[in-house]
Amino acid sequence: MLVKVASPADVRRPEVTCAKCNLRETCLSGGISDEDLERVENIVYARRRVKRREHLFEADDVFRSLYAVRSGFFKTSVVDGEGREQVTGFFMGGELLGLEGLGNGRHTDRATALEDSDVCVMPYELIAEIAQEVPSLQRRLHSVLAREIVRDHGIMLLLGSMSAEQRLAAFLINLSKRFQRRGYSKTSFLLRMTRGEIGGYLGLKLETVSRLFSAFHNDGLIDVQQREVRIVDVKGLERVLAPRR
Repeated sequence: MLVKVASPADVRRPEVTCAKCNLRETCLSGGISDEDLERVENIVYARRRVKRREHLFEADDVFRSLYAVRSGFFKTSVVDGEGREQVTGFFMGGELLGLEGLGNGRHTDRATALEDSDVCVMPYELIAEIAQEVPSLQRRLHSVLAREIVRDHGIMLLLGSMSAEQRLAAFLINLSKRFQRRGYSKTSFLLRMTRGEIGGYLGLKLETVSRLFSAFHNDGLIDVQQREVRIVDVKGLERVLAPRR
């Protein structure tokens, strides 16, 4: 099925400034002083609406902008020559998409909306220009890049050394913490991704992911109703992650 990319008609000027955005502290403007914030707000060129299953950018597209998720949920993925998809990440409000394009000037991933979403478009040339004048923005950008490196390292650890049970437990705990940082419930949330997409991210088969969700449910760790997840026993999930002796 052909999925169209968001068109210019879906692009509009932002109605909410960084200063008034409730996701400011998790975004690129987080930690910027009020004195510098007015200048930094100019990096948000426009707001773009991306409908469910549409692509924000494709692998090998020229890198021009970073995108801050204002609302909604995205996945990033790579597709091999035989059409198999490897999910590389999931992104929610306040998180940045497109950082992987900084390396060689082209995106290496495809970014797809998992639900109707809004992003703030921030041209990278403008970010770099303003960062020269606002040192706090430059520090914040370096911090975000470091966080991305840590995330990539975490994925490598997840896929390389953890059992299937530990991978799913780590995934749910990570989601819980990210929702909590945004002021949402850390124990009850809706999974925007499918079981297959979770498996694609964790390096597990769909059947394995479904079996583990059922096992965690039966063990009293979580309560699952389709895509609605409630973490019943946080400590129990953390024990699943504990190194086995």
